[in-house]
Amino acid sequence: MDGTLDHTMIRVADLEESLDWYQTHLEYEEKDRYEGDGFTIVYLGPEDMHEDGAMLELTHNEGEEPDVGDAWGHVAVRVPEGELEDYYQQLMDEGVEDYRDPESCGGRYAFVKDPDGHEIELVQRDPDEGALWSLDHTMIRVEDADEALGFWTRKFEYDEVGRWEADTFANYFVEPTDAAPEAMSVELTYNYDGRSYEFGDAWGHLCVRVDDLAEDWDQLMTREAPDYRDPESNDNMYAFTKDPDGHEIELIERDLEADSLFPF
Repeated sequence: MDGTLDHTMIRVADLEESLDWYQTHLEYEEKDRYEGDGFTIVYLGPEDMHEDGAMLELTHNEGEEPDVGDAWGHVAVRVPEGELEDYYQQLMDEGVEDYRDPESCGGRYAFVKDPDGHEIELVQRDPDEGALWSLDHTMIRVEDADEALGFWTRKFEYDEVGRWEADTFANYFVEPTDAAPEAMSVELTYNYDGRSYEFGDAWGHLCVRVDDLAEDWDQLMTREAPDYRDPESNDNMYAFTKDPDGHEIELIERDLEADSLFPF
């Protein structure tokens, strides 16, 4: 199993407004597009993103207004070390909503929101660890930290590469063994107060790139991952499992040199 995180999918109410927001403020470009019956999918990312960098998938379903729950937290994008305040101010000057500025976050990070209310964290990274605005991690909230860590380490063979433990919560970062510095990670956030979470429908899924869809799916089934949408039910083009909290995880084979990134 490759295990590289290929993309994070979010749903948007107004596709053109969202495209304008990401292309204007994060300098993303359209990597690919698929027009379906009543829906549109668009892949976005920085112009010079690394081959192991993750994309952002925008899905627009005609006539729907996505509801943002709290089971998903945010996506994080990279800015150069020491330039957080400058890039945050740039976004403010461009008219982006002032959500959580660097000062309120101890000067270590900051947050803005896109037009649908998805939270976007700005994190500081060495420029060699990914292009400007490239996806650094996606944060999801979990109700049992041990179970969530076990899922990612056993089912997908991910490593725990970092953690932050506070008085009331803990953050755990997981990614494939020997992942490229430019690759996206998953941040698992566990709150100690026993709360539960609502999904809404504004977040869709994480997608993991695999070497052989059928073989890697069978391996997941051997490891007792949930059989949510198997390859056969998706014309053997992709498949979906779920983590213990219900976050959907897509598996896909990807030919990065193909004319289209879509397998269908």
